[in-house]
Amino acid sequence: MKAALVIMAAGMGSRYGGSKQVDGIGPNGEILMEYSIYDAIRAGFTKVVFIIKPEMRAQMESLCGKRVAGMTAADGSPVEVCYAYQDFSSVPAFYHVPAERTKPFGTAHAVLCARDCVSEPFIVINADDYYGADAFRVIYGALGALKAEGKAAMVGYRLDKTVSEHGSVTRGVCHVTDGMLDRIVETFKLTVFPDGTIRDVDKNPAGELYAPDTPVSMNFWGFTPWIFTRLEEYFTAFLRSLPADELKKECLLPGMVGELIEKGALRVRVLHSDAKWFGMTYHEDRAAVAAALRALHEAGVYPPTLRG
Repeated sequence: MKAALVIMAAGMGSRYGGSKQVDGIGPNGEILMEYSIYDAIRAGFTKVVFIIKPEMRAQMESLCGKRVAGMTAADGSPVEVCYAYQDFSSVPAFYHVPAERTKPFGTAHAVLCARDCVSEPFIVINADDYYGADAFRVIYGALGALKAEGKAAMVGYRLDKTVSEHGSVTRGVCHVTDGMLDRIVETFKLTVFPDGTIRDVDKNPAGELYAPDTPVSMNFWGFTPWIFTRLEEYFTAFLRSLPADELKKECLLPGMVGELIEKGALRVRVLHSDAKWFGMTYHEDRAAVAAALRALHEAGVYPPTLRG
């Protein structure tokens, strides 16, 4: 089965304090998305789509794009590489982007920008997260079942495995019934307290308590190209609702998924795997992630280098 890996890599990494998408954190300078690409290709994916800012093209090609284009997929075909640009040029003509705005329009807009690169079932991931090899095998198997319109899949992760001891995080908290996503709530300030409890302190300093095994979305979605029409509709409505001077509000993928579920237009199967997620929200997370990657290489999960 032909399938595409779509990587959202145009974000700024403001809380991290730099461009974490291109921070060489592996034992041989590997960036996090190289692990996702390696895992996806060995799971069966045949195409890699990088969503980037236009000025990142040469850097992305140098870091991993040219090397990926020389890889062979599991079915023996050359891995296809495509670059999609997330910038203001793709914004509909009716909307005037404020001159002071520098922040991208969010993950829903990012995926919409990849429309011309994708004609097969695909998954969407963040560039700055590690998802684990098993998660790619699980979702690749599920993509084949997404034959009809209005179906999607996601890999869910335990909340307690996705928070940072260095500050609050934003997560899509999932409500699941019989393996299907009922709704997803974007929760902005999930914080680990000294006693190990996890609370949402967005509106209350004491915080609403969350169970450690609460399933959350880490933007690991599986779709068919049917979703692009819905993305376009959602993004257009988002822009029409924005105040003329809005500089930071984003159009987020979990919000679109949640709205479609509520309308009965989308059914999302929540997949589980034994894979461990980790990522870098804050620069202080870097040392722990580097150590975890080194241990995976030493255990034989990955070869000594991904750049051989």
